[in-house]
Amino acid sequence: MIVPMKKVSLVIMDKTREDSLEKLRDLGIMHLEKRQVNSETLSRLLDRKLKAESALGMLKAVPVPKKMPDVSGQSNGGTNLRRRKTDKVRPEEFYSAEALDAAARPDLISLVMELAEEKKTLHEKFFTLTKERSRIEKWGDFDPHSLAGLAEKGIRIFLYELPHKVYGVLPEDVRLIVLGKDKAAVYAAVIDKEIPGEMPFDPGGQSLSEIDGAMSDIQDRLADIESRLVKLTDRTNAIETEIKKLDESIEFETAKGGMDLTEDAPSEYAVAWFSGFVPQDDVGILKRSCAEHGWALIADDPREDDEVPTLLKNNRLVSLIYPLTNFLEVLPGYREIDISGWFLLFFCVFFGMIFGDAGYGFLLLLIAVIGIGKTSKKGAPAGLKMLLLLSISNTLWGILTCTWFGIETDALPEILRRISLPLISGAESARSDTAKAVVDQNLQIFCFSLALIQLGIAHIKGIIRNIRSLKLFGELGSLAMLIGMFNVVLTLVVSNSSRQIPLLPLSLYLLAGGFFLSFVFAGYEGSIGGAILNSLKNIISVVLGVTNVFSDIMSYIRLWAVGLAGASISATVNQMAGPMLGSFLVFAGVILLVFGHGLNIVLNVLSVLVHGVRLNTLEFSGHLGLTWSGFAYKPFAKAEKS
Repeated sequence: MIVPMKKVSLVIMDKTREDSLEKLRDLGIMHLEKRQVNSETLSRLLDRKLKAESALGMLKAVPVPKKMPDVSGQSNGGTNLRRRKTDKVRPEEFYSAEALDAAARPDLISLVMELAEEKKTLHEKFFTLTKERSRIEKWGDFDPHSLAGLAEKGIRIFLYELPHKVYGVLPEDVRLIVLGKDKAAVYAAVIDKEIPGEMPFDPGGQSLSEIDGAMSDIQDRLADIESRLVKLTDRTNAIETEIKKLDESIEFETAKGGMDLTEDAPSEYAVAWFSGFVPQDDVGILKRSCAEHGWALIADDPREDDEVPTLLKNNRLVSLIYPLTNFLEVLPGYREIDISGWFLLFFCVFFGMIFGDAGYGFLLLLIAVIGIGKTSKKGAPAGLKMLLLLSISNTLWGILTCTWFGIETDALPEILRRISLPLISGAESARSDTAKAVVDQNLQIFCFSLALIQLGIAHIKGIIRNIRSLKLFGELGSLAMLIGMFNVVLTLVVSNSSRQIPLLPLSLYLLAGGFFLSFVFAGYEGSIGGAILNSLKNIISVVLGVTNVFSDIMSYIRLWAVGLAGASISATVNQMAGPMLGSFLVFAGVILLVFGHGLNIVLNVLSVLVHGVRLNTLEFSGHLGLTWSGFAYKPFAKAEKS
């Protein structure tokens, strides 16, 4: 359920602004209303945070060798890092386990940024030198300054890189010395006279040996910087801690700067006020704190135009869906409805159908049980508990369909074939092509039935939500169209020569009647005439709504199709690896099995995120009118409380 919120406004004495905010932050229950704030302090904090995040990203990108030097003893060829205070110490060594006086430490973030900037500059210089070396290396190693020296003595020498075609048609009066040739050009020197129409070669300002020396120096310096950055990688926790503190300071400064102040009042009597949102059950705590600290409080229900944060509160079972919704960053708006329970229920079903393999289910179940066992003392993460629930769903569906690592049903033990459900079992479909067609039809009917159930629940909830409004007839119309379209889908998709599903006249009546009710009452806001006029204005969308019902039901066929694709991949992997297991290639066969089934599991996870989530957040939510427009309730609190 979505926790009811109260909009509260606090009035405090301006002279106690910072102290009051500290006390409010210790309380940790008020979500502050967002305000645009500009201040020098806030700009400085934001700039510092940006640099800290950049430094953290740079350190995390540094490749760390498997064997780090021991900072407590000998490293780097026996150099002892234990130094006296009088010894010269590199800045990064202040951050080792044997750090010296904390007050003398250089700024870690600035140090990382400086090293990273120098590294970038050196890479650019190295690239420039590489290009220059490539340009002049065909001329050999000579000092270009010697040409300038000869020119000062009256001997002018021009270098040319002449294509063979140009060289072959040079005038006879052009006197040159050929220094070398290759497939592309002739390299020549001309004394005292330039070749008309040809551009002399610029020898640059460095010889090859000088460039090689500079490149070697840069490589040494880059290696040195890389080594220094590696030593700093164990300080990422310190930067992460500072970022958290900066977040707190930024939030505090934003709250401080976002207050409204009385104008033209003496500083001693000036007051400041600000607004936010508090869970309804926590208003009493805030009232007691106001009485204790002398704050004035106004608490009321949020207005329609207020941007109210969403706080969800459900039982432990339903809360298992939170790791997924938090990962996807989807949250219902404050005035929308919470479908966490339905989301979890149908997602478990979708997960089981898409994975569809009891073998995979047992693997996931094993991972979940081991993970929960290892973390039980500290409290198992909700993600592992959710995995346990999903793996049970996967295993049950695999048992019912007799699917075990894609193994052919004839090769499975008799007990596994017997405990499967004949209507959808792979053991049944293996008997003949006709039996397979029937099983496939049953699975398709099951998918469409899931659509009818889930989307029907959406409209039933809409009827309950609008029980005191004529708008409920619009929801009844949508439900009638859904039921009628269900029969249409079965007739068009499932019906064939082996199974005839007639198009019932009742379905046509439901479609026509449902369309009429939806046309008249779907946009009802107090006036039937206004609702009809609104439908006429949007007649194209209203008509397309009927086809949308068809496409939404059809969308559930993806559960069967994606599950079938995963089963086919498993079977193909087994067929490829099977011959290897009975020969000297057994090791390669095992590797192929592990890799193939591992890849299939990864693909199934992606399929669940794409298809299983979509059916909940798009088709189901669309029929509910749920837009997932909410944002999380984040109380003004210290890091350990928020």
